[in-house]
Amino acid sequence: MPVAVRKAALVLTTSAILLSTACTGQSGSGASDDASKETTINFWHAWSAPSEVKAVQALVDGFEKKHPNIHVDVVGNVTDDKINQALRAGGDKAPDVISSFTTNNVGKFCSSGALTDLNPFFKKSGIDPTTTFPKAMNEYTQFDGDRCAAPLLGDAYGLYYNKTAFAKAGIKSPPRTWSEFEADAKKLTIAKGDSYTQLGFMPNYHGWESTTEHYFGQFSPTYFDADGKSNLAKDPAFKAGFTLQKRLVDELGGFRRLEKFRSTLGDEWGPKHPFQTGQVAMQLDGEWRLGMAMEAKPDFEIGVAPLPVPDDQAAQYGKGYITGTIAGIAANSSKQNAAWELVKYMTTDTDAVVDFSNAIHNVPSTLAALKSPKLKYDPRFKTFLDIAANPASTTTPASINGGVYLVTIQQFGYDYESGKAKDLASGLAATAAQIDTDIAQAK
Repeated sequence: MPVAVRKAALVLTTSAILLSTACTGQSGSGASDDASKETTINFWHAWSAPSEVKAVQALVDGFEKKHPNIHVDVVGNVTDDKINQALRAGGDKAPDVISSFTTNNVGKFCSSGALTDLNPFFKKSGIDPTTTFPKAMNEYTQFDGDRCAAPLLGDAYGLYYNKTAFAKAGIKSPPRTWSEFEADAKKLTIAKGDSYTQLGFMPNYHGWESTTEHYFGQFSPTYFDADGKSNLAKDPAFKAGFTLQKRLVDELGGFRRLEKFRSTLGDEWGPKHPFQTGQVAMQLDGEWRLGMAMEAKPDFEIGVAPLPVPDDQAAQYGKGYITGTIAGIAANSSKQNAAWELVKYMTTDTDAVVDFSNAIHNVPSTLAALKSPKLKYDPRFKTFLDIAANPASTTTPASINGGVYLVTIQQFGYDYESGKAKDLASGLAATAAQIDTDIAQAK
């Protein structure tokens, strides 16, 4: 199952509450174990599909081959709440190394002391994270100067489009700017009474991956100012993002009509996804959609491109929103040096990263792996490799209360697109104030 499937379900898990209310350890406490001695460490991860579990085990097998003195006990299908409970409890059965699909929890993992700061380990190993990992991945694995995680594969968001529908509509290439996208979305929409035989694009925030953060990523917003206050009402990127989405909703039929149509469409993770059936001609989605769409055997040619950018940022076409899986070391572990050897191997060994990417079809998480000739992929997948490597690509910053601020912004998005909230400026100001209040309470 793709990383983002689980991420969507884990944005506000029980762990989000636990991590904000309990200190789980002391980050940066130092490591004194001898990684050259015979030892066993525990590695907990969240993958559960048989092919994924097999790929994780192959990754660990590769590590043990290089480090025959370090044995790894692997526990899979573990959620963040279980990880957090084990990190707080400690002991021989607790994990020494963890991986999480929930990038939004990095701020909590770091600020609570649940995971140790990896900066000293990177420095000791002579590895510079800023030149090893793509810019966005480098950003989402740290909080407030504490790098308590390292990226372990990622997700990049782009645009899928129906090449056959494009040809019928006389559209020769995918849109590069949002104004081109708007024009194409309208041209590709074929109405039928109060419904559609084909919708150019489903703009509504409940339209699968069309969340506020995925839209806004193309506007390169700054979520917080230098003082840690919400920038929602001050950065014009947010106003532009909300305005674009609301205009698309209105131009393509209005909120209620679109919602009525959406209720008739197939499940996001099943073969009847509306892009795969041809009911929606363009889709904002992650790299995993290509494989799923091909498995559905659609009766049209699938095209892949970066998402459009604002017209005044046309030179940055090719960027996108980035997220992914993280790996970290338990602050309570007494085997941190051995644990670091595993984390270092999984996240910085080029061949290991490439093999893992080939196995589970997510984006490699080092700049070297993104360029490796050993990568195996459909030529269209290169779009996501390029997006991941693009220094203009964006992510959402870590926060002390995890993804709460993103949920607050998304909730306002629901109110604004539906017409419940009519004044964008006052709505952004009120939402920013709520975000600041929530963060202050978390501190």
